[in-house]
Amino acid sequence: MKNLLPLLILCLTGSHCFPAGLKTKAKDQQIVVDFLEKFYDMKTLKGKDIDLTNKIKEMQTFYGLTVTGKADKETLKIMEQPRCGVPDLHPFVTPEGQYKWEKKHLTYRIENYTPDLEQKDVDDAISKAFKVWSDVSPLTFTKISEGEPDIRISFTYGDHYDNSPFDGPNGILAHAFPPGPHMGGDTHFDEDENWTEDYKNYNLFRVAAHEFGHSLGLNHSPDIGALMYPSYAFTDPKEGQLSQDDIDKIQAIYGKTDNSIQPTGPTTPQICDEKLTFDAITTLRGETIFFKDKFYLRKSYYIPEAEVNLISLLWPSLPRRIEAAHEVTERDIVRFFKDNKYWVAQGLDVLPGYPKSIYSTFGFPNTVKKIDASVSVEYTGKTYFFVQNKCWRYDENRRSMDAGYPKLIIEDFPGIGSKVDAAFSDNEFFYFFSGTRQYKFEPQTKRVVTILKTNSWFNCRNH
Repeated sequence: MKNLLPLLILCLTGSHCFPAGLKTKAKDQQIVVDFLEKFYDMKTLKGKDIDLTNKIKEMQTFYGLTVTGKADKETLKIMEQPRCGVPDLHPFVTPEGQYKWEKKHLTYRIENYTPDLEQKDVDDAISKAFKVWSDVSPLTFTKISEGEPDIRISFTYGDHYDNSPFDGPNGILAHAFPPGPHMGGDTHFDEDENWTEDYKNYNLFRVAAHEFGHSLGLNHSPDIGALMYPSYAFTDPKEGQLSQDDIDKIQAIYGKTDNSIQPTGPTTPQICDEKLTFDAITTLRGETIFFKDKFYLRKSYYIPEAEVNLISLLWPSLPRRIEAAHEVTERDIVRFFKDNKYWVAQGLDVLPGYPKSIYSTFGFPNTVKKIDASVSVEYTGKTYFFVQNKCWRYDENRRSMDAGYPKLIIEDFPGIGSKVDAAFSDNEFFYFFSGTRQYKFEPQTKRVVTILKTNSWFNCRNH
């Protein structure tokens, strides 16, 4: 009976009928219609017979999805994510050009405060969010308590009389208006959300930094690593927020910063880039996770396309630039290393009590400041740590380092060079990564059997 839905159910809003063959449940259909009306200009088409296929294709193109015109699993996943309320397709561009402020010294006023945080914490989050943009441009921002500001900031519920009502918890988090008079630049946060100052949903600083991009005239970016990407993702306030894409776009409007050294930001990894390198790699319950800066690339035998996304979406409390990682299969845990600390996760849950010191747990001397790579082998119960040109071997059962270590890498693993960036094992072989090269190593014979490009796992043609 579920596949015999009458036409009245398929045409949920006005005459927005789903294309024939688009098999979605009624709830999914409503999600698609609501999303396209809010963010892809569907409201202007009410009352007309249209084919939603083209609008879905438009959305899929923006997000870099496989363009099918159908509300498939990946499309619906994005449509259901918490996000900014500004439409995706260039709402801040006019025939005369991009909206912008005609001055470089802007003022802002916080009209009211959320009860979720202390007032000083709100002030601090807002100030730091503006600083994200002033650090890479000639703009300055000054908080005022009275008088007419350029940018008003407020927390409000539901319909707050600006023709862009909020929708309750976990949907639209906030929105902002482009530069200009009256409401220009104003930023509204949905008070139905839980505003925080840490990685729990929703970090006020992170959302504010995104919205202030709109207040300055920026549109949404399809680059998943950009601050101006529409969907919410946590990034630690202590770390850089802007991608190179964000920096390039704000400077295209207002010019470069006056600093002698121009800022730069990370770029989203391209899986078939011949120069691609990795910070760390681990297996995870049958999948392989590659880490690069604040991103992960996820390879599964069940999905032909590699997934590229932010580490914070899987493990929000982990830092960026993870330097080593490995899975201990028999304990169903993954360890992540950065500097002289490590974290432990079980699946997607980082266990409480971390980070911990590598010295107290593994017995490294204080001369070891960081781990370059690590790999754990299930059938031997041994975990190898690579530090500069040496390797250490840890016994998972005895929970201590094996005698005779460290050794030079070239002794235990001849042929892979003297420096390892990342490593993982499928028990039959080790895979060592150094720069843009990957060494497939057979431990039984202690020899390299194949040398590949780092991205050989991603169906690229350059290896």
